[in-house]
Amino acid sequence: MLHTLDLNASQTDSATRRALSTLSLAVTKCKKIIVVTGAGISCSSGIPDFRSSDGLYALVKQQYPDVVLKGRDLFDASLFRNPTSTSVFYTFISELKQSIDSASPTPTHHFIKTLDSKRKLLRSYTQNIDGLEERAGLAGSSSQGVKTNGKGKAKIRVKDVRNVQLHGDIHRVRCTFCSAEFPSTAEHLKAFRTGIPPDCPECTSRSNDRVARAARALKVGTLRPAIVLYDEPHPLGDDIGSMQSADIARKPDMLIIMGTSLKVHGLKKLVKDFARTVVFVNKTAPGAEWDGIIDYHVVGETDRWVERVVEDWRKVRPADWEVQQKLAATGEEGAGAFAVPRSWKAEGAREHPAAGAGRAPAVHALPEPPSPGKRRQTGSHYGDVESSPSKKRDAGERKEHVVFEERGLLYAGDFDLGEVVLAKESRKRAASSATKTGAPKMKMEVVLDAQKPARRGTRVTSSSRI
Repeated sequence: MLHTLDLNASQTDSATRRALSTLSLAVTKCKKIIVVTGAGISCSSGIPDFRSSDGLYALVKQQYPDVVLKGRDLFDASLFRNPTSTSVFYTFISELKQSIDSASPTPTHHFIKTLDSKRKLLRSYTQNIDGLEERAGLAGSSSQGVKTNGKGKAKIRVKDVRNVQLHGDIHRVRCTFCSAEFPSTAEHLKAFRTGIPPDCPECTSRSNDRVARAARALKVGTLRPAIVLYDEPHPLGDDIGSMQSADIARKPDMLIIMGTSLKVHGLKKLVKDFARTVVFVNKTAPGAEWDGIIDYHVVGETDRWVERVVEDWRKVRPADWEVQQKLAATGEEGAGAFAVPRSWKAEGAREHPAAGAGRAPAVHALPEPPSPGKRRQTGSHYGDVESSPSKKRDAGERKEHVVFEERGLLYAGDFDLGEVVLAKESRKRAASSATKTGAPKMKMEVVLDAQKPARRGTRVTSSSRI
């Protein structure tokens, strides 16, 4: 059954407000969340979406009134069959790339990163090509940091991918002939703006080398944005399929869909495979085909909903938001050798009055623990029990005597470890002296005479002497 929750109605309707709080609590309790996002989560960053009245489709019609193109045609692989539509596509992509470069991640992008940092995100899947998830800190499938350099089948390291870019990345360009990829630069955008794509440098280099050897020149491909159009195979299709299968096998406990109309066929199958507890956050309602699959429809902007979830999360589980303090060396000697950096202090945390302004209680530096993989640095490679008496004696002579008066406990203040040790030694000496001067010990001896086995009817006796 679909439950519709309106964010605007939550201000006046107590039942909706309680339902939204319950949904926020469910998010905080989940540990394996799949997030699927669309263009709607990037609207607040200044990037228009694809299907609204003020979206990118309307922008194309304003710039090219004489060209008759439907909105879908600008992202369809068939546009490369016509030189005019190809030029319009390159010009449109250059303008889109310029608007994306001036955008910044939204609260929704940061919320997905928060789920990942709190170890609640299984993986994120996005239809967007803007790459704002990577700017928020999520490694994307098109990122250079996840590429493999080996000759294996896999092109990316699946475990390192936190955000799967289903439609590619506009920040990279790909050759139409050799499939070589390069980062998108200002020179590429300048060529795209004229409607003429630049030549591939890899193809050009190989062709020039052959011409220099008096051989026949090779075909030179052109560069295009490294995005996946409609009816076009994904270059990382096998890797994305393996990631999807691995995530399904891990049985996610919640699926959150934000900012998408769920009209793309490939995304439909993805959502139905991940269907568990499904939360749909979008301004428009889902279609009738999603009856029985989507459990909650949150009507409103995604940024408002994620901010509400984070607010409720901080209230019900404040321990999840505590920041562990770290000590930094101050360069001083003695009591002020270490302090808590201001950047590591928890929000709203108060300093202890005795610690001083911006300074933590003094601590002593502890030695760094040895690595468990290293060999023991001892006088013998055998244990102390198995060492010979001479080695034990030599090792004991090499040991330095510890001056307890110069050592102290962590956060000990006036408490001295040396006094405790000396007190224990004095008690031992007193106990030993008491045993020497005490009364003589009493000895008792019991002797039993050995007897032969007696015959039947004979009485057995024993004598004892004390």
